[in-house]
Amino acid sequence: MKIAIVGLGYVGLPLAIQFARANVNVLGLDIDAGKVDLVNKGRSYIKHIAPETIAEVVRQKRLRASSDFRGVSEVEAVIICVPTPLSRNREPDISFVLETGQAIAPHLSRGALVVLESTTYPGTTDEDLRSVLEVGSGMKAGVDFHLAFSPEREDPANEQSKVKLIPKVVGGHTPACLERAVALYSKTIDKVVPVSSCRVAEATKLLENIFRSVNIALVNELKLVYGAMGIDIWEVIEAARTKPFGFMPFYPGPGLGGHCIPIDPFYLTWKAREYGQHTRFIELAGEINTRMPEHVVRAVADALNTQCKAIKGSKILILGLAYKPNVDDERESPSYALMKLLAERGAEVAYYDPYVPVIKPTREHPQFAGRKSVEWNRATITAFDLVLIATNHSSVDYHELGDWARCIVDTRNAMAGVHVSEGKVWKA
Repeated sequence: MKIAIVGLGYVGLPLAIQFARANVNVLGLDIDAGKVDLVNKGRSYIKHIAPETIAEVVRQKRLRASSDFRGVSEVEAVIICVPTPLSRNREPDISFVLETGQAIAPHLSRGALVVLESTTYPGTTDEDLRSVLEVGSGMKAGVDFHLAFSPEREDPANEQSKVKLIPKVVGGHTPACLERAVALYSKTIDKVVPVSSCRVAEATKLLENIFRSVNIALVNELKLVYGAMGIDIWEVIEAARTKPFGFMPFYPGPGLGGHCIPIDPFYLTWKAREYGQHTRFIELAGEINTRMPEHVVRAVADALNTQCKAIKGSKILILGLAYKPNVDDERESPSYALMKLLAERGAEVAYYDPYVPVIKPTREHPQFAGRKSVEWNRATITAFDLVLIATNHSSVDYHELGDWARCIVDTRNAMAGVHVSEGKVWKA
């Protein structure tokens, strides 16, 4: 069997490798020529994916990358794994999905299967993508070609997150489409979970991420409430998680990051308005989470005040640019918001992140492009008035940090168990 996977990022590349390991011939398609070249050379551009993993399936001729979409004519299935960001007006931007549909449509063979994995609002697959594919191919979905949706469930750097072992939800445009999609994923995924439609599958992914967004907002709000009472939210959570039923721990932080949690809930709030529904709970959670950087900056101001310093003119180091520990993915990272807020208040801001040595250009924060991570040594860290822990990478020596830093604001409880002088560490 030969398939194509469009988009060789954090979702598409692991999926391509998994199919290749299952003896499926995979054509990886991406408009980024740099990624294409690296894959074909058996090299990795994602930290948690070992180069040897890619090199093995490339050497076996099970995976080949290209930017030429004409190769779609030779495959039995096409899986789309492209970004679905928000526009500047916080509205869904499915342009990458539609442009991919337009690119593959002229080359679709009769009987081929197209599966969308990108997170989006219900109706994208059987309305928007279907229309583009039918117009571009001259064929009809469910009759001449098959169409399905299967949400990605990647969790980078999580050792428990293995493509093969994570159950795969699949919804088809028709029963026959569903049957084809289930057969495809069953070749390499241990458990496939069929649902009644593409829209149910799309809604499933949104529920998963909204569930996390709402619960993170809850603990972020409780952090403020309990903090005002002199109660440590981290200690409360650790105590509560000893309950063997009815409780699931979520943890506070400086804001939400990554390509899913800060974005996906708003895909549903936007679509819900089309049906006259208002998602107050989801929107409130989003409001709480997006305001957390402001709370952290206030904590920074309080900590500096104890040194008779103001934010303006202070040298502040952001520890961690990636949105979560032990990854090189800084998309939507709250560290960017923290850097922006502190810089606007006159601080001299730098960052340290062993996984993000240089800041790549981003649509939201182009002013930081090209900045480099500082070195990790006593002289460098001591030179800052304050270190703000935004991401708790496990490779960081927090005992050294406690020894070297003048003042620390900890948003991740990273300094727990580290002995430091009284008054040096502030929780935020």
